[in-house]
Amino acid sequence: YGMKNKTVINEFILLGFSYGLQVQTLLYLVFLVTYMVTITENAIIIFVVKRNHHLQKPMYYFLGNLSFLEIWYVSVTLPRLLFGFWSQTMTMSFSSCMTQLYFFISLMCTECVLLAVMAYDRYLAVCHPLRYPAIVTHKLCFQLSILSWAGGFSISLVKVSFISRLTFCGPQVINHFFCDISPVLNLSCTDMSLAETVDFALALVILLVPLLIIVFSYCGILSTILCMPSAQGRRKAFSTCTSHFTVVIIFFSATLFMYARPRRIHPFNLNKIVSVFYAIFTPALNPLIYCLRNKEVKEILRKII
Repeated sequence: YGMKNKTVINEFILLGFSYGLQVQTLLYLVFLVTYMVTITENAIIIFVVKRNHHLQKPMYYFLGNLSFLEIWYVSVTLPRLLFGFWSQTMTMSFSSCMTQLYFFISLMCTECVLLAVMAYDRYLAVCHPLRYPAIVTHKLCFQLSILSWAGGFSISLVKVSFISRLTFCGPQVINHFFCDISPVLNLSCTDMSLAETVDFALALVILLVPLLIIVFSYCGILSTILCMPSAQGRRKAFSTCTSHFTVVIIFFSATLFMYARPRRIHPFNLNKIVSVFYAIFTPALNPLIYCLRNKEVKEILRKII
């Protein structure tokens, strides 16, 4: 592979958003406000769910899990990016890059499984309302949340272990604002076919299995709703699912575009735009989607405010 003529690197330079000072200042302010809003929104949801006995239901337990995840999800990339805007340096050591990659992919995989768990919970609530309290116990909720977190972090560990074994050569520049799989793989100067195959196969598993569970759950929900005799009953059942369904569409459309396709198809600037959407803005949108469409949460928030 011509390794003798190449210098092995142990530090990366992230290009981030290489625009003029005015644009960078604007982006810094937008991302800073987004970060603060995301942390505040999700912390409020966790606090409200924990403190209010009306919300001690499985749906809100999983929503609290999702909010906790979103806080860490956005914290993996944004503080480092904001520091880069401020210091004008975006260098990362190899170990820091692999650590960031591991936690980012772990949290993304966990969210895939958690959204599937939430869809299954809604399926049981709508399709088996009488048996629902007996099936979805506190113990089962805890077990499903542990499964989500353990599954996400385990799959990410396998992915990143294969990537970290590769040798990386110059140029050491990553055309991205954080260490993501595709831009990191493109700097490898050794045979990366095995790492790519493992990454692609696991991406399909962690995306498509939860997606199939979500699709089957919503098919069951839709058929049950359509068979309901009263329009009010149909509206009530549908309203409990719309917020989750909206979050699912936003999350999976972006992640399938980014991770369930062969590498080096789309230009990195397009990757960067999509990454900004799902890594920065989606965690800020999710609490708004859940709160604006949920009467119980809206009423409790009104009382607090």
